[in-house]
Amino acid sequence: MFKKKGALLLIIVGLLAAFAAMAQGYPTRAITLMVMYPAGGGTDVGARMVASTAEKYLGQTLTVVNKAGAGGFVGWEELIRKKPDGYTIGFINIPGLTYGYLDPSAGRKMSLGDFTPIMNHVYDPGVIAVRADSRFQNIQELLDYARANPEELTATTTGVGSDDHLAIMQVERGTGAKFNVVHFRGFADTLAATLGGHVDVLFANVGEVKVPQQNGELRTLAVLDDKQTDFLPGVPTLEEATGLPVYSGSARGLAGPAGMSKEMVDVLAEAFKKAMEEPEHIEKMAEIGLPLRFMAGEEYQAYLERQEQVVKELMGW
Repeated sequence: MFKKKGALLLIIVGLLAAFAAMAQGYPTRAITLMVMYPAGGGTDVGARMVASTAEKYLGQTLTVVNKAGAGGFVGWEELIRKKPDGYTIGFINIPGLTYGYLDPSAGRKMSLGDFTPIMNHVYDPGVIAVRADSRFQNIQELLDYARANPEELTATTTGVGSDDHLAIMQVERGTGAKFNVVHFRGFADTLAATLGGHVDVLFANVGEVKVPQQNGELRTLAVLDDKQTDFLPGVPTLEEATGLPVYSGSARGLAGPAGMSKEMVDVLAEAFKKAMEEPEHIEKMAEIGLPLRFMAGEEYQAYLERQEQVVKELMGW
């Protein structure tokens, strides 16, 4: 009996040693990095920028592969079926991923538990903006009017379940204001409608309104974050202006299939963190209007879980 237990213990120790050795040597070959949207889009451009820098810290090639379709779910469904060996990872976009698998009408058998979160790369806070010649000079004026005249003001989103849509719902719930929500297919359409005077209020993201604001086309009234952004100097947060703590935005981070070892996750997170801290990467991302925000470990896990809860509460799921 003792001999059998001793032999089993030796086997276990040997396996643990083997796994440790594998983790220490990771990665030993190229890693596939999946992007769930078409080439040339914001997620793709940012992914390729950070991957090209992270390669030198990993000592291996990061091969970016686009797996677009079904709002990202063609790629995400493929990702969670991969082996959790650290050689296939992908970008997850929040709230698109969260909303898409929680939506009962979609019938997707997927959850946050199907992924191993690695780190967050971009966090683009939401904003509330109007055309530069709008009668509304500040966010309080806008909300007071929308409360006193429910659904008179039209407001844009980039689609049902988008971060813009969820932001409107949070603002309405917190302030009593009520907008006539108009869904568009993307930011180009929402901006054109706003500048053309066809809608009154633009719900968008910091990176999207940066240039129109600089060009004098838009007046950004509030940022939906816990702090102001350098991209829009002087624009207050909604909490600063009204006392309402609404934090909403679009996040892009890395994840792998469930079951990846902590050692592999730590290697990847550290490499991408170093890439994000390089001055050239910071400068390039700022030029294209993509704000960086690194999150990893418990912080990133907690963020993802909070986003799940926000969607569930707002949608009643």
